[in-house]
Amino acid sequence: MDKHSKGCHRSLPKRIILIRHGESQGNLDMAAYTTTPDYRIPLTRLGVEQARTAGEKIKKVVSEGERWKVYFYVSPYERTRATLREIGRAFPRRRIVGAREECRIREQDFGNFQVEERMKAIKQTRERFGRFFFRFPEGESAADVFDRVASFMESLWRDIEMKRLEQDESMDLNMVIVSHGLTSRVFLMKWFKWTVEQFEMLSNLDNCELRVMQLGPGGEYSLAIHHSREELQRWGLSPEMIADQQWRATATHGSWYDNCPWHFDNFFGSLHDSESEEEEVDDESSSNHSGA
Repeated sequence: MDKHSKGCHRSLPKRIILIRHGESQGNLDMAAYTTTPDYRIPLTRLGVEQARTAGEKIKKVVSEGERWKVYFYVSPYERTRATLREIGRAFPRRRIVGAREECRIREQDFGNFQVEERMKAIKQTRERFGRFFFRFPEGESAADVFDRVASFMESLWRDIEMKRLEQDESMDLNMVIVSHGLTSRVFLMKWFKWTVEQFEMLSNLDNCELRVMQLGPGGEYSLAIHHSREELQRWGLSPEMIADQQWRATATHGSWYDNCPWHFDNFFGSLHDSESEEEEVDDESSSNHSGA
């Protein structure tokens, strides 16, 4: 790796950590949505405890060595903001670079006040239709969430490239995104270029569960550096997706397409390895046609 590449990699966050909010009143009782707007649903007492425990877990993950800091992005919903407040208790002020509310990583919109029985029927329909493209009446589909998450990621890269996160190359910067289950899955889908079919296989994050994307020595982020193969399997990653994560853990930045043939196999049944093979097929076809 050349000197310039090393410098670029040092300015990238060492980790991007996705975390779902703690248990909310809506997780405990769907009737909460009939009287309270989704964005105002609070954490339960258990959710507060989960968030405090998650803060200690995150601190343990990021505090390798002495020179590290964290930067937080948070969804504007009450349950995510409350989760961040409890997570923050684990960190000394000098370790936190900053925190920013980001509307584009909010929960999937399900409409306004939700009628419990109607929502149960709608969610059953979603299971038959498919989670990614099914749009809730007066709300969003996962595809809609994908579009705004993609926009957020473009802004994220600009923040990194312009060093708006106050990156100090002598420090390991850790980015923590406090969001929601589906939003986090869509973030991973966009980042790792997973297909709709692969997205549909993924399980949701538990409350305050972490997904740690860690920067490998070659400049690629991977889930396989921090997480075990068994964890990845439990989350719904296929053997091909796991192999890709393992490759990314040591891969050289920029060579992904050259080393990931399964990506092409999703779209093409068979491709010729060389022009000569293609010519042989064309000659054989011509010969058969002439003989006919």
